[in-house]
Amino acid sequence: MVRTRPVLAAFLLSAQAALAAPPDLVIALQLEPPHLDPTSAAAGAIDSVLYTNVFEGLTKFSETGEIVPGLAESWEISDDAKTYTFHLHDGVTFHDGTTMDAEDVKFSLDRARAEDSQNAQKALFEGIAEVSVLDPLTVQVTLAEPDGNFLFNMAWGDAVIVAPESVEGIQQTPIGTGPFVFDRWMTGDRIELSRNDAYWGEAPALAHVTFRFIADPTAAFAAMMAQDIDAFAGFPAPENLPMFEADPRFKVIVGTTEGETILAMNNAEEHFADPLVRAAVAHAIDRQAIIDGAMFGQGTPIGTHFAPHNPDYVDLTELSTYDPEKAKTLLADAGYPDGFVTTLKLPPPSYARRGGEIIAAQLREIGIDTEITNLEWAQWLEEVFRGKDFGLTIISHTEPFDIGIYARPDYYFGYDNPELQELMATLGTTTDPAARSELVAKAETMIAEDHVNAYLFQLAFPTVADARLEGLWQNQPTQATDLTGVHWVE
Repeated sequence: MVRTRPVLAAFLLSAQAALAAPPDLVIALQLEPPHLDPTSAAAGAIDSVLYTNVFEGLTKFSETGEIVPGLAESWEISDDAKTYTFHLHDGVTFHDGTTMDAEDVKFSLDRARAEDSQNAQKALFEGIAEVSVLDPLTVQVTLAEPDGNFLFNMAWGDAVIVAPESVEGIQQTPIGTGPFVFDRWMTGDRIELSRNDAYWGEAPALAHVTFRFIADPTAAFAAMMAQDIDAFAGFPAPENLPMFEADPRFKVIVGTTEGETILAMNNAEEHFADPLVRAAVAHAIDRQAIIDGAMFGQGTPIGTHFAPHNPDYVDLTELSTYDPEKAKTLLADAGYPDGFVTTLKLPPPSYARRGGEIIAAQLREIGIDTEITNLEWAQWLEEVFRGKDFGLTIISHTEPFDIGIYARPDYYFGYDNPELQELMATLGTTTDPAARSELVAKAETMIAEDHVNAYLFQLAFPTVADARLEGLWQNQPTQATDLTGVHWVE
């Protein structure tokens, strides 16, 4: 019998464990970012790669949706709730070696709220009256009015801190303060990151991370099953989940998101400017058929633009029940007894492409014919979001607590309701929790009764991963793939 000495045995076991649990990760996403600047685009795909990994803000979302310190280690709020004094972590540097200090915070917030700002969520910063540097590690933000959402707003990916020295090239070469450094982007295939050895906080366990972009659900299944990838966040083929659940090599994690999936209507377009037409569309839609047919049962029906897991959610699905006959009557009352033709422009995600076919068939039953166009993400942003050149589209709004978009007449679905705008302005200056809940419920009800859009379901978030992988987020309080706590175990 051959006996291995204890020291050698321990070494061999250690070496085997190291081989079995490499400090690297290959993780797949369905959508590739159009560019890499989260402060100048509405694409959540940017945050999916970069949020907390490469870029950081003053505050950030935890996996539970709690607002926790980010680059600001602490803050004080004045008695009138209009002045926030942030104390920054000392020793923070950007990935190019330059120091991150209060001047960079001022630059980032002033840039976001500037008249020529390209920030997709510029409304988050409109309440800021002044940003003042008190010393290199202290910055003071003064608001025009109290804002109960201000710390929440500062946690968005649109509010990350950038440096004036590197901002010009940020769309292709993102330089942040996070635990991972951007290495390279092979367009159409992957983005590679590596551990930031100069990180100010706790170092991540992973040394190298590769984000692969696999849009096709069939290809996603094949890559995962072959273990060409270690995990797929937001797995796009829910029909395959039972196969992974039955395979001991994998684990399936299903969480919730902030993704209100809607059939958005262009309220500024002739047909959908009429609330009767919008109501007809809403009653023509069988939500459960879409959840079952496109999402294989993954998803929670919604009747307004609000997440069901939020304590302030009001179930208003009864205002838009599936009723084709009622829909036909409403359409006739609106002056379209024979229906009409409109466009249905679909972005790449499976919920949109698969759901679009089902919705087109449902609308056809009441006389609305749709001309379907499948768009890539950059095309959708250009034509639909910015160009507002559409009749209908399907999209999941993954931003947290984003009902305020309905108070923006220039937003892509063009809803202009002064009463709602006044209500949301009041909400913005209200800090009492009970009063805020009441206002939120009114806003939810108002948009549901006006059938601004057809509200479909809250997007589920299934992740398929190697069974040895730990630390992936289950839920999506914001669109992110936070890898700071991800590690391999045996």
